[in-house]
Amino acid sequence: MDRGEDVVRQLYGRWRGPLRGYVLRLVGGDHRYAEDVVQETLRRARGSADVRTPEEAGPWLYAVARALVASGFRCAGGERPEEPPSEVDAVDHALQGWQVAEALRGLSRDHRDAVVELHYRRRTVAEAAAALGIPQGAVKSRCFYGLRALRDALAERGVTEP
Repeated sequence: MDRGEDVVRQLYGRWRGPLRGYVLRLVGGDHRYAEDVVQETLRRARGSADVRTPEEAGPWLYAVARALVASGFRCAGGERPEEPPSEVDAVDHALQGWQVAEALRGLSRDHRDAVVELHYRRRTVAEAAAALGIPQGAVKSRCFYGLRALRDALAERGVTEP
């Protein structure tokens, strides 16, 4: 097995569930469509230089999945959504996702981990604390300061208002 296949297997094991839940919310509960998007997202991760380790891949994976949904992606033979967003909207949405992912990478590891656990993986504070091995108060504090730093970084990039 080559390194690419090993990374994809690790990504699949680590991110398939959280990514599928996220995409399901984006597509209004269409399980088949969500699974198509997740599979395509993980397939694209194999060839991406942006995906170095499975643990750091989350923001990139979420941005790609969001862009696929916004573009109306469907696997071969599948039907496209009835009203796909315009190309301009899809590109803007994808660019915003990449900018958020880049801004997340700029946070300290502690802040990024707390934000990802609570907001991308949709874990409770108690679940995030257990996953990170830190007290619940530390999760809340790190998330608060991480979100503030993320907001400031996005404002500097012109993505959000200050």
